[in-house]
Amino acid sequence: MTALYPNWQVPNNIKALMTTRTGGMSIAPFNSFNLGNHVGDDPSAVKKNRDLLVEQFDLPHFPVFLNQIHSTRVLELPYSGKDFNADASYTNQPNQVCLVMTADCLPVLFASKNGNEVAAAHAGWRGLCDGILEETVAKFQCPQNEIIAWFGAAIGPTAFQVGREVVEQFMAWDNQAEQAFTIDPNSESKYLGNLYQLATQRLNKLGITQISGGERCTYTEKDHFFSYRRDGKTGRMASLIWFE
Repeated sequence: MTALYPNWQVPNNIKALMTTRTGGMSIAPFNSFNLGNHVGDDPSAVKKNRDLLVEQFDLPHFPVFLNQIHSTRVLELPYSGKDFNADASYTNQPNQVCLVMTADCLPVLFASKNGNEVAAAHAGWRGLCDGILEETVAKFQCPQNEIIAWFGAAIGPTAFQVGREVVEQFMAWDNQAEQAFTIDPNSESKYLGNLYQLATQRLNKLGITQISGGERCTYTEKDHFFSYRRDGKTGRMASLIWFE
């Protein structure tokens, strides 16, 4: 079982990782470490994989799995409500695991420099455009320039094809966003978007400049990652963070 770990300078009490597709119990096309229970996989396999997640990565407890709907809603943990429709979670309490699932969308993990606040956000292009990162950062009590961010694996800038309408939606928020798109050389009416660059632009405007990650591509690295755009019917990875 393998995982990606942030290459960032944070206090030692902060624990964070992103799972890959390997090391679990699910069979094709969800092979093998699928953590999503909404994709058509055998529920018993997903349960075993989620139990493995807790055991193999020494989580402090079974995490909260959000019902991600490409919204800008952020849950604050611990959470006692019943509405899990959200695309980010935040906590300032120890041993509360913030977790999001992805299979091309951008997972962003946040930590305060003092080690007392963490968050995880699921940033598909719609949520990113609508402000999920801004809403997540707004939960933090520390100054925003004392927040450190890490980008987990997402669909890369050579694979994320979109139409002009997506470019214009981002530009409606900030003209600078156009810099994150290039014309697809294989399709004149389409563009290639860089989710990592778009997210960096958003975070920089909030004063967050300590950002790492963003080198991997879920679409092209088939052996390591699930990709919805590549495969359609597929599993989900998890990106998670907590502090002790």
